[in-house]
Amino acid sequence: MVSMMPSNLGYSLREAGAHIRRNWSTCIGAVVTIFLSLFVIGVFALGSNLVNNLVGSVEDRVMIQAFLNDGADKAAVETYRAKVAGWDEVESVVYKSKEEALQEYRETMSNRNAEDAVDALDGQNPVPASLVIKTKEPRAVEGVANKIIGDKEFAAIADDADNVTSSVKYGKETVDRLFSVTNYIRIGAAVLIILLVFVAFVFINNTIRLAISARRREIGIMRLVGASNSFIRGPFVAEGAIEAILGAILAIIALQVSWSMLQPRLAESLQFLSFELSGGVTIRVYISLVVAGVAIGLFGSAIAMRRYLKV
Repeated sequence: MVSMMPSNLGYSLREAGAHIRRNWSTCIGAVVTIFLSLFVIGVFALGSNLVNNLVGSVEDRVMIQAFLNDGADKAAVETYRAKVAGWDEVESVVYKSKEEALQEYRETMSNRNAEDAVDALDGQNPVPASLVIKTKEPRAVEGVANKIIGDKEFAAIADDADNVTSSVKYGKETVDRLFSVTNYIRIGAAVLIILLVFVAFVFINNTIRLAISARRREIGIMRLVGASNSFIRGPFVAEGAIEAILGAILAIIALQVSWSMLQPRLAESLQFLSFELSGGVTIRVYISLVVAGVAIGLFGSAIAMRRYLKV
């Protein structure tokens, strides 16, 4: 395998710099192509991370509600709460009283009909107390719910002892659809980014190929005087790497500016969703863009020159 690294780095960088100054318009075209390609990839990479965060936040809201009989012994309820909290799959178990449940209903169902329905109860509270269970992994919800349903200790304090299943709610059908949709979203985002990287490579490679083609006479003369392939390749590979780094830096700046302007507006418009991206995520995406740009520049230059370096 032929090495893509220049055999004379100093000479290669000097020649690459001289060519960039002499043919700045061609180099600007290559930098702009790399910038646009990496910017689009960066948009979808950050968007994919954001979607994953949103999907994760939605999944994290999946809870199990185990409804309790009004006459259930408080000590038995607390004992069972502690028991469930000790299960490996469970992150937390919170007791919700009848009063808290009714207040939550008032706040959630804020329309006038719901308020009328509560007022019509004339001081009675038909909403049962419950244990609200959050699992460590959202996908463990169904298993934990089934475990509770089959537990004789829960049957003794369940709201409906004759039909324990009806006393455990977690929205099975909704949860199944949610996990199915989130899987498709994650797979689709990964496939799209891979496709964009491939398309970017094709565009960037063609741009570099055109730039090298314009200098085919120079390459031919160097071959005639006996220059080695690695010596000829060096300046072109260095030039491709410089253009890639410049394009990546521009893409990172554009992404950072765009996100700093867009994020507050999204957060204000959709306050019930989280549009935060951790610094670690953005840094990883930006580093990946630089690495991808340099790799594409190096490979693009090496591949584009192969036809001119054949014996």
